[in-house]
Formats: sequence, C-alpha cells, structure tokens
Amino acid sequence: MFVMLHSAPEKYPQVKTITDAERINMVKEIFSTITGKYDFLNRFLSLRRDVAWRNFAAKKMRFFQTNRYLDVACGTGDLSVAAAVKHPQISVTGLDFVPEMVEAAKNKVLKKNLADRIQIRQGDALHLPFEDSSFDVTGIAFGIRNIPDRLRALSEMMRVTAPGGQVMVLEMTFVQNRFFKLIYYVYLNYLLPAFAKIFSKNPAAYYYLADSIMNFPSPDELAKIMQKAGMVNVEKYPLTFGITWLHIGKKVKN
Repeated sequence: MFVMLHSAPEKYPQVKTITDAERINMVKEIFSTITGKYDFLNRFLSLRRDVAWRNFAAKKMRFFQTNRYLDVACGTGDLSVAAAVKHPQISVTGLDFVPEMVEAAKNKVLKKNLADRIQIRQGDALHLPFEDSSFDVTGIAFGIRNIPDRLRALSEMMRVTAPGGQVMVLEMTFVQNRFFKLIYYVYLNYLLPAFAKIFSKNPAAYYYLADSIMNFPSPDELAKIMQKAGMVNVEKYPLTFGITWLHIGKKVKN
C-alpha cells in the first residue's frame, strides 16, 4: 500500500505497479508539494509552450447558451484565466481536489483581477458538484493523465455539459515520431528530473510526470475513450510535434 510521506522520496512507484486508490493518494501528495514552483517549472520545462497550448484550447471554445466554462482539475488556474481573457462574456468555474492548488488558483485569480468572473472551488472530478447541462464547455488541461478512472471522469464532464457543447482534453503524451521519440525519452527521463532537482523541493514528482506521460493512452485510444463516454465528432489537434494533443468532443443536441 502506498503511504503518504513527510519527506519527498527519491522516486514514486511506477503507475503500472499500484492500485487506483494508491495512485490517487500519490497524486494528491505530489501536487500538494510542488505548488510553489509549479507555474515556473511548467514554463521553464516546456519553453513556455504550455502557455501557447492553453491559448490554443481557449480559442477553440464555443459559447452559445450558458456562457459558462468548467475547468476540471484546474491546478493553479491557468486555463481558467486563459478562457476568461479570450471570452470576456463568460463566467468560469475552476475545480481541483488538491487544497494547495485551489489556494494557488484563488490567489492567481485575485492578482489577475478576475474574481468577479472566475470561481475556484475544491471538488472531485469523478463526482462533479454541478447540475446536468450547466456549462457550454467543460475542459481539463494536463489533469486527465492523473485520474485512473478516465472514462468516469469524462462521463461526468459530459453530464454537466449542455447539449451541443464541447468537452475538451488538453494532455501530454509520448510522441510517436521515430526521430523525436528518442529525444523525448531522454528529456523526460533524464533532463527533466535533473532540472527539477535544482528548483523543486520534490524532484521525484517529475519522475512521476515522465512515467505518467509514457503510460498515457495514444491520441487514438483517448479519442475512443471519449466516444465511449458518449461524445461525438471527436477532433484531435497535435501541438508541438505531438508532445501535447487537444481533443474536442461534442455532446449531441437534444
């Protein structure tokens, strides 16, 4: 059984070797320990491409009825902010199950003077605390990888999305291109943890990041999971050589 640790381990167990419940506890611990340097390391380790990826997702959002966006597993609130800035007419709700991330997101929203349009709250992606059809767009950025029961999470996102609305998944995966595959493998497993040791109090979290990316479903497999959750017309957009993909599924109109 995975035990919560008071000091950061050298490495966390591989995701294939632990139960779903153990992985959830591990994810909660990891993200509670890296909040302080989370944004900085995201920008540094992605060469700021993470900003471009979120902006691309925000541009693809379409609001038509509720003018509401739900950001599931919102982390420090970057996609919530990107959506609110791109679409001035909408209100945004960000939700995360790690208290430290919720507080960081709330602080960011205040600093951006967006507290009147963005609400951040704690909650579980598998039990979204919202009525059916509450949002025109429901999205998750770099969070579905950390949820073992992806089908259930996507089904919940579908439930709270209005008919005709969009469900978006922005996520990193292991590149399939033969040339970039080796480069990316070296980066994920050696360079990324080395950089994290310099800046993070919990560099083991970035070994987990590499492991979770390498064990994430392929873009085609993720599209099938989204279809199984009831989505139609699933679109796939590769970003930065396929390091990250944006998937957009639609909920059938009544």
